[in-house]
Amino acid sequence: MEWFSTEVVALAVTAATVGVLHTLLGPDHYLPFVALARSKGWTLRKTLAVTGFCGIGHVAGSIMLGALGIVLGSSLAGLVRIETIRGDIAGWLMLTLGLVYLAWGLKQAARNEVHTHAHVHADGTVHNHRHDHRAAHLHPHRRGAGRIAPWALFIVFVLGPCEALIPLLMYPASQHNYAAVGLVAAVFAAATLATMTALVALGCLGAKRLPLGGMDRYVHALAGAAISLCAAGMLVGL
Repeated sequence: MEWFSTEVVALAVTAATVGVLHTLLGPDHYLPFVALARSKGWTLRKTLAVTGFCGIGHVAGSIMLGALGIVLGSSLAGLVRIETIRGDIAGWLMLTLGLVYLAWGLKQAARNEVHTHAHVHADGTVHNHRHDHRAAHLHPHRRGAGRIAPWALFIVFVLGPCEALIPLLMYPASQHNYAAVGLVAAVFAAATLATMTALVALGCLGAKRLPLGGMDRYVHALAGAAISLCAAGMLVGL
């Protein structure tokens, strides 16, 4: 069958390779999930579920755009231009998310700073009491932010393009037939999702062993900083 020709097999192998490499070389594909998992206290199961959810949106956006372009006979240059615009929007949205979370994390860190109050009893005894406001404030904020973060990441990843998919894989496959396009897209998606979840799982396991010590109250701010750095890398093309 034509769709299973040597050229199509070569494209499928290339799709798997590109899917793995573009994920490995893009920290924005895994570091935000590891950072949020550590700061929010997500279980590994929840973290991988969020990763898979966002990863599917990530590859589906480019696959749908590429498929539509091929069916309508759109120019490759036009689709690449759209992908570039989508990438810029995703980068700025991720940067905004990271900076907002960083600012919120710094506010939480200041609120949770340990401080001392003097207590005077009726018999004249005075003692100092050290505490923070972690118990009073941390859990409600975690619940609210925990609901928003996965959806915010999903929007960013849906807009974030798989830059190599359309020009290097889908368009060459379209020179054969639609079955070849579907095969190449499916292989690329599977390789991308598998690499994302593997890297996130390894990152979470490593992050759990990373002692923060006195920096524990800055865990949200550190997560925001990590997300911001990933976004900055996206915007400057790193």
